[in-house]
Amino acid sequence: MRYLALATDYDGTIAHDELVPSSTIDAINRLRQSGRKIILVTGRELPDLARVFHHFEIFDLIVAENGAVLYNPATREKRILAERPPDKFAEDLRARNVTGISQGDVIVATWHPHETAVLESIRDLGLELQVIFNKDAVMVLPAGVNKMTGLNHALADLKLSRHNVVGVGDAENDHAFLGCCECSVAVSNAIPALKERVDWVTDRPRGEGVEQLISRLLEDDLRSLPPNPRKHGILLGTDVPIEAEAQTILLCGLSGGGKSTFVAGFIERLLARAYQTCLIDPEGDFEDVPGFVTIGNKDNPPSYEQIFQLLDGPGSNVTVNLVGVKLQDRPAYFASLLAGSFGALVLEPNSFGIGASGAIFGLAGATFVIARGRGMDALAGQIGFLIVFNLIFSFASPRVSVGAHLGGLVGGVICALAIVAGEKGMLGRNHRPMEIAAMVAVAVVAVLGSLAVA
Repeated sequence: MRYLALATDYDGTIAHDELVPSSTIDAINRLRQSGRKIILVTGRELPDLARVFHHFEIFDLIVAENGAVLYNPATREKRILAERPPDKFAEDLRARNVTGISQGDVIVATWHPHETAVLESIRDLGLELQVIFNKDAVMVLPAGVNKMTGLNHALADLKLSRHNVVGVGDAENDHAFLGCCECSVAVSNAIPALKERVDWVTDRPRGEGVEQLISRLLEDDLRSLPPNPRKHGILLGTDVPIEAEAQTILLCGLSGGGKSTFVAGFIERLLARAYQTCLIDPEGDFEDVPGFVTIGNKDNPPSYEQIFQLLDGPGSNVTVNLVGVKLQDRPAYFASLLAGSFGALVLEPNSFGIGASGAIFGLAGATFVIARGRGMDALAGQIGFLIVFNLIFSFASPRVSVGAHLGGLVGGVICALAIVAGEKGMLGRNHRPMEIAAMVAVAVVAVLGSLAVA
């Protein structure tokens, strides 16, 4: 599943004349039942929103006041994200005969045709404030605060990347937050300037359009929408765009042929597009890549607890340094990595994952089997507990690739069974080549299987 969250505007998007149809509420609830998060992104103040809408519980988070306030309906926690304009600003507006003034926790709002008086007041008072228009509404906020900044705070709380978000809106103040969503949608009643910039315009207006969007999300995760290479693609080399979703690239070349340089350049492009990246580094060539946290060194192999913890947040990029992993353990590691990729493609063909968690699960499974085979029951019990605990977490969290974890675990267990069989003399006196052959077989089956289902 690529799209894990829907971010929607309120007025003119899910609501018509301040009210949300029951069919739209039902559609949002169906989307939540699929495991996706729902974020409301609105210019309204919370008390004003509560006056017209009584179902806050259908949203996981509410970004209010055009990005200045973040509210959690489940905990009723409200977080102010910006400094409120000084009281003298509203007083000066009233002195200029501006009517319809509304003051929230941060926002100060009025209506057309008072925008000229608002701009003159900001200039005369020497304030660093911005004016944002939403049809006839005139909203004033601190500079740099908008729906995009508020949505980014919400995504950070939910530990989601903007690449996992579909956004839908209708008006001028929706440009910013729709621009940061991986897929941007405008309902059919949206202003023309917004329709020109989004990835898709619904056939129906307001709530009906949002219901149409939700139906397509539930049907095929929007895979039927034509991709936009400029927005959703990554340039490979100088002129080969590749789609970012569910791609596997095999890079081959002679030693010293520039593979590491090519990878470094490709990583720069991933980071420039804010994709989370996990780099498996078998030789310690990428220890000092800017923007990455390195796990493992020549004295300490990487631990999967550290990797899980760092990859939990989409803003973290990790280099897994394998210099400290013994050479005899690396075949099982990489076989598990490939098996994890195969498992992800089989069980979650619509997902996009970059990570070493499948390989880490494989090493954990291999350690469990080898410990049991050598009679180290205490160690096996501890590893088994960690495996079960992390599998429960995998199934419980929509952000985790269950297929990758199960595939890696199965691959690691098969590799370890070959090792145990060799230690017990079941593969002959010279058992190491047979063990390596079994690991290679796991890797080959994983690659061929991935190619078959991709």
